[in-house]
Amino acid sequence: MTARRVALGLVALGFTLFFGYIAVRGAHPEEVRESLRDANAWWLVPSFIVLVAANAVRAVRWQQLFGAETRPPLGPVTSAMLIGLAVNMLLPLRAGEAARIVALRRTAGVSRVESLGTVALERVLDVFCLLLLLFAALPWLPEINWLRPAAVLAFALAAVLIALAIVGERPFHALARRWERLEHLWHNAGRGLVGLRRPRIAAAGFLLTSLSWILVAFSFWLAMLAFDLDLPPVAGLLVLAAVGLSLILPAAPAALGVFEAAVVLALEAYDVPRSEALSYAFVLHALNLFPYLIAGAIAVRFTRPAR
Repeated sequence: MTARRVALGLVALGFTLFFGYIAVRGAHPEEVRESLRDANAWWLVPSFIVLVAANAVRAVRWQQLFGAETRPPLGPVTSAMLIGLAVNMLLPLRAGEAARIVALRRTAGVSRVESLGTVALERVLDVFCLLLLLFAALPWLPEINWLRPAAVLAFALAAVLIALAIVGERPFHALARRWERLEHLWHNAGRGLVGLRRPRIAAAGFLLTSLSWILVAFSFWLAMLAFDLDLPPVAGLLVLAAVGLSLILPAAPAALGVFEAAVVLALEAYDVPRSEALSYAFVLHALNLFPYLIAGAIAVRFTRPAR
């Protein structure tokens, strides 16, 4: 296990260094500093407010992915989500996903396996809905050369969702009859994936996921106004799609380097100069880093174990 973690850490470091080089390549430090100095920081206020709204929607989304029988209160769900986001900023390899599962178990007594099922469903919905929004916006987007791989990924995720919805729990029950422990685990996992079998939960998850992404894209665009990039609102969605897909890769804590490269490459489609794109990427990353660390610390401070 230790050797595997070391290998994953080295891969993450490799991606961080590679994409970090891509992010800064062609940018001039003096021009980056000048762009940061000339930015109108007041636009970051509405950008932050919209980002808070997006995270509120995502907290409701996670809660609604649980079945009504075991659905935890919104307060513990929100606290656990914020703790997970903060841990993701501090540790590599999406360690925050495990942290929020543990936090929700501690505050609301929810089964870890059930929470894991909802988190897995969240990740699939995140990528799938983001890609659907990207394809819907294609008529208003510039030419992008990574669209075909994105389409393949979208169809693959759709196939996974459909297959899981059709198969359900049947293949696992035959195996579970032989091992009581496995049956208990699969029962909890099945409850976590209830959104695949109940149309109302699935529809709510899809709509809330899409709404949260639209709000985040709008937040990204509002931050662009601080740098007077003169881009249409749909540019926020393109940047979001690039960042969202890049986060699939293993990277350093807070996706350092990978985040900046994704933003710079997305803005390259609009012919934004590298130095301006990099300065915007730095500010956008800070806006999506430090508030989560503060909110996560507050959530930990006020989190109380379930009685």
